[in-house]
Amino acid sequence: MTGLVTVLGSGAMSNDIAGIAGIDAMLVIGSNTTETHPVIGLRMKQAVQNHGTKIIVADPRRINLTDQACLWLSQKPGTDGALINAMCHVIIRDNLVDQEYVGERTENFEACEDAVADCTPEWAEKITGVPAADIEEAAKIYAKAERAAIFYTMGITQHTSGTDNVKSLANLALMTGNLGKSSAGLNPLRGQNNVQGASDMACAPTVFPGYQRVDNDTVRMRFEELWGCNLSGKPGLTATEMSRAMIDGSIEAMWVMGENPVMSDPNMCHAREAFSKVKFLVVQDIFLTETAEIADVVLPAAAYAEKEGTFTNTERRVQRVRQALLPPKDACNDLVIIQAVSERMNSDKKTTFPSDFQPGSARMEVAEAEEIFNEIAGAWPAIAGINYKRLEEGGIQWPCPDEDHPGTPVLFENGFPRGLASFTPITWRDAEELPDIEYPFVLTTGRVLYQYHTGTMTRRSQVIESADRGPIIEINPDDASRLQIKDGDRVNVASRRGTISLPALVTDRINPGITFIPFHYKEAAANLLTNDACDPECKIPEAKVCAVKVEKAI
Repeated sequence: MTGLVTVLGSGAMSNDIAGIAGIDAMLVIGSNTTETHPVIGLRMKQAVQNHGTKIIVADPRRINLTDQACLWLSQKPGTDGALINAMCHVIIRDNLVDQEYVGERTENFEACEDAVADCTPEWAEKITGVPAADIEEAAKIYAKAERAAIFYTMGITQHTSGTDNVKSLANLALMTGNLGKSSAGLNPLRGQNNVQGASDMACAPTVFPGYQRVDNDTVRMRFEELWGCNLSGKPGLTATEMSRAMIDGSIEAMWVMGENPVMSDPNMCHAREAFSKVKFLVVQDIFLTETAEIADVVLPAAAYAEKEGTFTNTERRVQRVRQALLPPKDACNDLVIIQAVSERMNSDKKTTFPSDFQPGSARMEVAEAEEIFNEIAGAWPAIAGINYKRLEEGGIQWPCPDEDHPGTPVLFENGFPRGLASFTPITWRDAEELPDIEYPFVLTTGRVLYQYHTGTMTRRSQVIESADRGPIIEINPDDASRLQIKDGDRVNVASRRGTISLPALVTDRINPGITFIPFHYKEAAANLLTNDACDPECKIPEAKVCAVKVEKAI
């Protein structure tokens, strides 16, 4: 699947947000878009109203977007791969494949065809719980549309089969010819304002900036020349691997920036054990998070409005960020902090600070941020044509190889990086942990409109807190009746990893046998319950499926 390295490797949208207005059919899977990406969710609603877009929602819960959907596929958590393979089966069976596109722009289709040959809608119904007729209808709506798009988030990726799920979606897009044209594509929605930018800049253990592999000797030698130092060609550890390495003593020190893993990592007891074992912990953040509370050193950082630089959003758009305020006393922007620590770690290369430099000052950052951006543009051909002068006129979407290039709203219009995009045969496999007699319910987790991530920022707003109902567990009325639980009753929820107590919300938006808990609340932390079993390829943990029991609190 290397032909789709930009999409699958970076998590970037293949298409642009503006193109949503012209989509004929869209599959929204594993994404509660109107609550977690409300601006994009609004664009989807407008597309239905103004363009007649047909939305297929595939989600275990009846999310708000189903009100605008022509079809809701309520698959059981962890069965996305079976659902997608069955849709591919129907498209092939009913001769809905874009044969010209597949023949001219792809390879390995036959292997994919063989892999889904037995993945009938009836087979998928037994696994997913979605009626076979609905699977057939979804496949036909998507395949017959002139311009069809797929949107997904962590409801697809946070599984032990997350990589396979994404590759299956790529198969779906390829066989219908929906990669490389406007108002179509494969579109993962990034969760934070600069996740894409962080990903682009190598916040992954296998790559240098621009998704250039560290174990590629040619690439590594080029970065060694650029940076004037020797670099390891050995990939590093993922976040989940780091936790295990802290426990076994392989990692003795940790520096956490703008992240709250003690709250956000699945199986919180495991995460807390890891951070209790590390000998030296530094946390750099704008607030005293749960992780910062246990740190040996806390470095107070500047917020977004207190620094200069660039952010890259979910559609690959690089945008200037301009300082509006000075940081609070003793707080510094991230760049100054990193430079100051680097100076003390490497006495051979002293960073020159202004003689009157003080913490909280922004004097040195504007030039330094631009200088570093120019270095990035020299290291990564995809942004070689972007500079601060051009960004003053507005954001630019990469790839942008030279200064005369306008940027790229739609990837792959002129072909794929490897020549032909390759289909990947995928065999569906179940979640790591399934319900049983002791733990009969499936728990899935997610976000709500009013809160964000671990609540580091949003829970400090009294306006938001007063509007939000707080932690709850959604449970189906049939299950609630059987357990003699009424709406608002306090319940205990336990998994093999921990127990929390919180109010019940009895609702038919979720099916029998399934429960849902938002993960924002430290007083009822859903990640005490979730499973840290990982996808074998990308090491993302299976936060979206685990087995729990629910009992009325006495």
